[in-house]
Amino acid sequence: MALPWALAVLSLLPLLSAQSPECANFTARPVTNATLDWLSGKWFYVSSILRKPEFSQSARMILSAFFYFAPNLTEDKIYIREYQTIGDRCVYNYSHLSVHRKNGTLSKTGEGQREDRRLSSPENGTEFFAYLLLSKNARSFMLYFFPEDKQNFGLSIYGRYPSSSYTTWAEKPQLSQEQMSEFHEVMACMGMHESEILRTDWEK
Repeated sequence: MALPWALAVLSLLPLLSAQSPECANFTARPVTNATLDWLSGKWFYVSSILRKPEFSQSARMILSAFFYFAPNLTEDKIYIREYQTIGDRCVYNYSHLSVHRKNGTLSKTGEGQREDRRLSSPENGTEFFAYLLLSKNARSFMLYFFPEDKQNFGLSIYGRYPSSSYTTWAEKPQLSQEQMSEFHEVMACMGMHESEILRTDWEK
């Protein structure tokens, strides 16, 4: 499952604000060239809540993950180089996301079988969507899925490496209290509990 996202929204869905007025501040916005330029570079996966059982099971296997975004503004695609620690293995995955500017969504299409199929690709030939939620802090962003389905809702947060960072697997990236507080606000807004959070473990 690329970027532990569980990109399983099968159509363009209503935004959070359409169903929850108190969540109006947590809505996807149109994606611009400036957005894509900002997303470029190295990020790390921090935490997620994935209620869909198969996605939750896959995410639990990931101890740590970081990735590089390389947007192509003319193609409306983001190319990804991803590195995961899964058990005692280091797994590399190369893929891309399609950018849907007006809706503020990113999508991925199933790519068939590969060694880490259970973690990296959705069903073959099916396009899956996630909403991009920009954080108040410029060093993090969130993705959310199934906003209309509380049983399968998903939310994940990612942090930015410093531009001068040469972080290795041995180092332990962390988000600030402010960044995690925003994640918790979105989580609470959608009726989710802190006990559902899946966290990476950079100690292993």
